Amino acid sequence: MNRPQWITFDCYGTLVDFDIDSVIVRTLGTRAEQVDLDRFLQTATKIRYQEAVLGEYRPYRELLRRSLARVMQQFGLACRDEDGDAIVDAVPTFGPFPEVPAVLERVRKHCKIAIISNTDDDLIAGNLERIGVPFDRVVTAQQARSYKPNIAIFQHTLRDLGCQADDVLHVAQGFEYDIWPAHYLGWARVWVNRQGRAGDPAFGPYDEISDLTGLPSLLGID
Repeated sequence: MNRPQWITFDCYGTLVDFDIDSVIVRTLGTRAEQVDLDRFLQTATKIRYQEAVLGEYRPYRELLRRSLARVMQQFGLACRDEDGDAIVDAVPTFGPFPEVPAVLERVRKHCKIAIISNTDDDLIAGNLERIGVPFDRVVTAQQARSYKPNIAIFQHTLRDLGCQADDVLHVAQGFEYDIWPAHYLGWARVWVNRQGRAGDPAFGPYDEISDLTGLPSLLGID
């Protein structure tokens, strides 16, 4: 792999352990006993994706609230204002996967690093503090007024970085959110397949690693 000028990273699920399912379960409390919890959480994930893809841009905190209210309504549960508050308040508290800070420190000595994240500026600030590694750029949906997988946020990123697609390597765990759109834009990609999912060669070629520890060797970094 040629070493790129910029490496862009997805944040939630790639760098940060975005354990929103556990937060939802805690927020439901005893109400979780009234539903098929696995199906509830799977539906919640699908609805968050739909909220990001469909309709006009809205702040991430509002997207989280709306998606929670929709899934609770679908499963016949009453949604209270404090339920949405609990989900939103938890997001900035999520910290990095164990290997992430050390790998980022190695990589940033050789390439500029940036984040492209479906979030609000104030929410990701807490996550960045917990990562503890400085980034050259942090691009959010709030800045781009668009969510991944919409290619608009990737195009916004290129303008913000002042570079071309050939200058960028995108590293992400979200196949639908990141690998698909980056493929259509001609970006080089590394899929961080933390969940051991099946990939799709139709969106290749891309490199695949199980966590971030494999990234330096792909880049030829000792």
